[in-house]
Amino acid sequence: MDLNTITTVAHPQTRAQLPIWRAGDAWLAGGTWLFSEPQVHLTRLIDLADLKWPALTVTESHLGIAATCTVAQLDGLVCPPGWFAAALINQCCRAFLASFKIWKTATVGGNLCMSLPAGPMISLTAALDGVCTIWKADGGERKIQVTEFVTGNQRNRLATGDLLRQIDIPIAALKRRAAFRQISLAPVGRSAALLIGSLDTDGTLKLTVTASTVRPIQLSFPKPPNASALRDAIEQHITDELYHTDIHGKPLWRKHMTLRLAEEIRDELLGAAPS
Repeated sequence: MDLNTITTVAHPQTRAQLPIWRAGDAWLAGGTWLFSEPQVHLTRLIDLADLKWPALTVTESHLGIAATCTVAQLDGLVCPPGWFAAALINQCCRAFLASFKIWKTATVGGNLCMSLPAGPMISLTAALDGVCTIWKADGGERKIQVTEFVTGNQRNRLATGDLLRQIDIPIAALKRRAAFRQISLAPVGRSAALLIGSLDTDGTLKLTVTASTVRPIQLSFPKPPNASALRDAIEQHITDELYHTDIHGKPLWRKHMTLRLAEEIRDELLGAAPS
């Protein structure tokens, strides 16, 4: 869709060249949502492409994912054999149910910043203890866990003019065993519940609930929970008002599927533990 109110497109090549934020501005990365509907309040786009951030960087401590990294680039990452949770990358990328055209354009950062409950890049990075680096509009920088970054349906911690720079995934999180569950009302519908569990070498089980809830909810169990303890923890920490509702699923059904998929994950990672 043409954005016929846009009068200027800025092309900064460094952070110092980022223009001072003003009313009517929008960051442009993939633009798959930005160009999907009228944006009559916008007059200037700030194109991030010329910043040329490396899409993916691997260090001894973390996997760095640039906010401008596309879904296709992330899905194409070749992971070492010891990254047992690496299968989550491909599973979450495919949870988009998008065409190859979208895969090559939509960005990881854009998915986080849209902050939709069903955003699969939110699911992936939250489950793997991702940390967001945010360039503040005043020139500073701050870091925040992905689980804290998204605060609700299309709500997050970005202040006016802030820019999500990257998401760092600890290598330790990628080395955990993991289990993935996702369900939609329709075969190719938006995720109504997307849960990821991971098991650390010390026996800690982490369960991350997304899509069924308005924001990511992560539960941690230092000792393996039985079925009853898992259910009680979910019901205690995910109150009814946290379940999302739209045409892709009503809250009661989303809650039921959350409890069911959580138990499947527990069973997969812990075996047939006593109930």
